[in-house]
Amino acid sequence: MELSSAEIAAWVGSFMWPFIRIGAMFMAMPVIGTQNVPVRVRLAITLAVTVVIAPQLSDLPIIDPFSLNSWLLIIQQVLIGVAMGFALQLVFSAVITGGQIIALQMGLGFASMVDPSSGLQVPMVSQLYLLAVILIFLAFNGHLVLIEILGQSFETLPIGSVGIARDSIWQLVSWGSDMFAGAVLIALPTVGALLVVNISFGVMTRASPQLNIFAVGFAIMLGVGFAVIIFTLPSLVNQTSKLLENSYGLIRALIGG
Repeated sequence: MELSSAEIAAWVGSFMWPFIRIGAMFMAMPVIGTQNVPVRVRLAITLAVTVVIAPQLSDLPIIDPFSLNSWLLIIQQVLIGVAMGFALQLVFSAVITGGQIIALQMGLGFASMVDPSSGLQVPMVSQLYLLAVILIFLAFNGHLVLIEILGQSFETLPIGSVGIARDSIWQLVSWGSDMFAGAVLIALPTVGALLVVNISFGVMTRASPQLNIFAVGFAIMLGVGFAVIIFTLPSLVNQTSKLLENSYGLIRALIGG
């Protein structure tokens, strides 16, 4: 049996082009794309999803894998996959930022640890919120929804097309400002309660200058901060679900869906 170079290129491209987009998305998305997940596991997940999606694709471009056009197509597919994963990653970054704001107001900004998922120093409060959001994300089957959108992206944004439009890229950039607003909304109840406590300390200091407010202030701030965090954790479910829903809408807009 003899195979021509065009047939070999078509066979290789039918699996390689989807594999690149899928792998780029799994590399950039939260939970699966973190350092906690071994590279072999991410590679196995990428191969499994590619084996399911690739046979359903048609009209794939026949390009020599070693030509210049193939490298341009690889860059295009990587950008598409990274953009999809990055849009969802911003939701988790917003939660970490909200935890940092709360930690600074409580006086726990110094209590930090290395985040195993990113390798960066983050406050302990941010770790608490991040773990809660990861559980919410998995409980809502957010990873399965993202894989479903990924499969649809090959229909709305086929391989070999123009790629992500400029307007869509600008929407992704603007999404960063919305994430700062989401971080403020997450931290707002705790920050508001701690602001009231600080005002109370100011009134107490004016009424009784002999009172050493620094001796008792830190313990009260911690107690009030943790109490507000416990009472506001149920509301984190609704806030996270809204952020995830908006991020999925943005991803659909990026791929033209």
